[in-house]
Amino acid sequence: MAMSIAKHLRSVLPIMIGTAVYAFGLHYFVLPNQLMEGGVTGISVLLNYALGWPLSMSTLLLNIPLFALGWKALDRRDMFYTIIGVLSLSLFLWLMELLIANGWIVTFHTSQDYILAALYAGVSLGAGLGLVFRFGGTTGGVDIVARIVTRWRGISMGQFILCLDAVIIGLALFFIPIEKVLYTLVTVFIASKLIDFIQDGAYSARSFTIISDESEAIAAAITKELHRGVTLLPAKGAFSGQTKEIAYCVVQRQEIRRLKTIVRNIDPRSFIVVSEVDDVLGEGFSDP
Repeated sequence: MAMSIAKHLRSVLPIMIGTAVYAFGLHYFVLPNQLMEGGVTGISVLLNYALGWPLSMSTLLLNIPLFALGWKALDRRDMFYTIIGVLSLSLFLWLMELLIANGWIVTFHTSQDYILAALYAGVSLGAGLGLVFRFGGTTGGVDIVARIVTRWRGISMGQFILCLDAVIIGLALFFIPIEKVLYTLVTVFIASKLIDFIQDGAYSARSFTIISDESEAIAAAITKELHRGVTLLPAKGAFSGQTKEIAYCVVQRQEIRRLKTIVRNIDPRSFIVVSEVDDVLGEGFSDP
């Protein structure tokens, strides 16, 4: 029981930190400079511009009916982390509104250098969502609908989310100047790159595929000197017809040079393929 709670906390706490950063970016950079965002949060921003509704209230209200839709379509684990993400986002949005209203936080507003606001908005939104996604959470809304549509219609989640975001950002033209919409595209681009980096590339290892007549000796040296596991795969040369073993190994970035040196010292004629690995789970590597 204690192990199960600790396991959930390892995901819940980063998700809450991510939603806090995301809420900060929305209130500190996006709203004061009349920028936009996609998804259900983007609809909340539109409602704020059009009707003055607070983001915390509209975000929660818009997600409640989507919870009902997703309850049968999503598994219980995904739904649990989605609810955690939405509730914590609404909480931190409300806290930001309270802090700003009481003058404890002065938002970043500029009338000249909007590119600065767009860049930092993208960084804060991307960093927050990247943490949320990396630990299995979502901020609800579009993610729920996209998964349902994907299962029923076969449309990819990426295509559906992109189309819906385009519609929401397009509607913003009725409430904000077109140049603010163009700056929003900069924000969305920066955020998407940072989401990818945090979700997949914050920890980046390298895999080595080594073709050599000395594969067993190379594997033994790697195991002894780097303490990394090596898998030997049977292979056959298409041109020569010769059979040999391919050594496959995954190492951290700081071990790349040492591994190359080990291989070259044993077989200078070996053929080495180095590939980027975004995430590694298992012994000797971090388990996020």
